[in-house]
Amino acid sequence: MGVKLPGILPVQTINWDDLKGKKIAVDASNVLYQFLSSIRQRDGTPLMDSEGNVTSHLSGLFYRNANLISRGIKLCYIFDGKPPSLKYETQKKRREGKEKAYEKYETAKEEDNVEDMGRYSKQSTYLDSEMVSESKELLKAMGMPVIQSPSESDAQGSFMVEKKDLYAFASSDADCLLHGCTRVIPNLTLSQTRKLSRGGYVYIQPQMIELKDVLKHLDINRDQLIALGILVGTDYNPKGVFRIGPKKALDLVKNFKKFDKMFEQVETDFNWKKIYAIFKSMPVMREYQLKWNKVDEDKVKEILVERHEFGEERVENTLKKLRKEDKKKDQKGLGDFI
Repeated sequence: MGVKLPGILPVQTINWDDLKGKKIAVDASNVLYQFLSSIRQRDGTPLMDSEGNVTSHLSGLFYRNANLISRGIKLCYIFDGKPPSLKYETQKKRREGKEKAYEKYETAKEEDNVEDMGRYSKQSTYLDSEMVSESKELLKAMGMPVIQSPSESDAQGSFMVEKKDLYAFASSDADCLLHGCTRVIPNLTLSQTRKLSRGGYVYIQPQMIELKDVLKHLDINRDQLIALGILVGTDYNPKGVFRIGPKKALDLVKNFKKFDKMFEQVETDFNWKKIYAIFKSMPVMREYQLKWNKVDEDKVKEILVERHEFGEERVENTLKKLRKEDKKKDQKGLGDFI
């Protein structure tokens, strides 16, 4: 879920060529949930093999990543580690929400209500440890570095971008901005076309949010941005403060010089200082290896075709795209660009 700041962040539309040769980290959990929710049949049924194993996430990882790689983008996936204890209550409520959604899905299924089946199935999406493990396996087989964060991937990705080891962090949440990420791409892994209700398709271009532009546009500093996020709601206080949206929160952080007085004024039911400390000092891995390898085609086929019954011809055609990109790397040498 994360911090949502609609309507107040300066977002710029960029071209795909702007990302060519760039190293970009991807928030793995964010993307895997995205694939599990969106890559489904009309009735909400996820893609599965004959054994009933869900494969929607693997399909998204393989085909959409292949498209991005063929554009010359160097992807690195970052996975969540142990979350801060303040997040446990949020996770519990999310699980309860998914269970209720699943009950509604079962009811809709009995009533043969396809529309409701599609709606509630997305709300009951879950990601288990086996899915995470197999996702890592496929990503490594595709030649991408996989980073296991000690805590939240937002903090890890933000640290790596801030160090300039990576160009940007791809995530649909604004959390990484609060963690100090200097450059965010919110829609990198979404489908690059969207179907219109009146028919036809619209082409989706990538977008970018830069922290320096955010702070300049809002006329605040990063500490104020963190306080703004806490007022609106984070994973550690999902509801935020009653009746305070992004615009009102922005006015508050500008008008109060001391956060203590501001949070006293709005009468919170959470410890804002503990949440603030999470965004200022979350643990991250400081030693890591960023190495992009050639695609292990045999391993990719073993995972997708042999293990999960993906269409061999389509997998092979996609591997041809990746093969071309590997040849380009050989021709240009191993120099990397930020």
